[in-house]
Amino acid sequence: MSETGHVIVARDGTDAGAGERRMRARPAHLAVLARWAAAGRLTLGVTLFREDGAVAGSVMVLAGEDELGVKEYLADEPFAREGVWVAYDAIPFRLAGLPYPPLPTEGETPREMTHTVTIAWDGDDEGAPARRLAAREAHLARVRPFADDGTLQLGGALLDTGGAMRGSLAVTRHATPAEAERFWGDDPYVAQGVWRRVERFATRIAPLPYRAAPPPAP
Repeated sequence: MSETGHVIVARDGTDAGAGERRMRARPAHLAVLARWAAAGRLTLGVTLFREDGAVAGSVMVLAGEDELGVKEYLADEPFAREGVWVAYDAIPFRLAGLPYPPLPTEGETPREMTHTVTIAWDGDDEGAPARRLAAREAHLARVRPFADDGTLQLGGALLDTGGAMRGSLAVTRHATPAEAERFWGDDPYVAQGVWRRVERFATRIAPLPYRAAPPPAP
């Protein structure tokens, strides 16, 4: 089954005090993530890193949350309340029903980067919906075994307010964005020109009391 919720893509400030603000708010931030994950309302929460190792922002995947749930989360989130995030987008998101590997729930946060977050947007032209539809089945067939073997940690469609697909979010087990770019180069969404604007960020996944993902589609 597929689950619809929201993704928050947030950007940190770039001023001299940005790092200090993040570190000061981080313990409270992690406590909020743990509470939302334990309640089954947070599917994944990760930090986004630039190529130079600096923090770019965060991605929060809220499971099954509507706009009211997003507002509740942001009111609870120290990074939003204390100016760590200077901008954010809350985007409707439908998690693809695939056999994802379990997220870490115990242990230490890795010191090194382990995964890459890919945020990809479709074209704005009239042919964009048809290109996605034409490539979608081949794309899903390609990524399903990668979810099964742990390469794809999470993936799904970014939606507009009417529920139409307009992009994708994926978290893959690639330590660098360059590795992820090579991996996605063979995907129908790339080969057939579905994705037109792509951002990639390195990340690592902190252990939290995550609940199991919804069962995959039959």
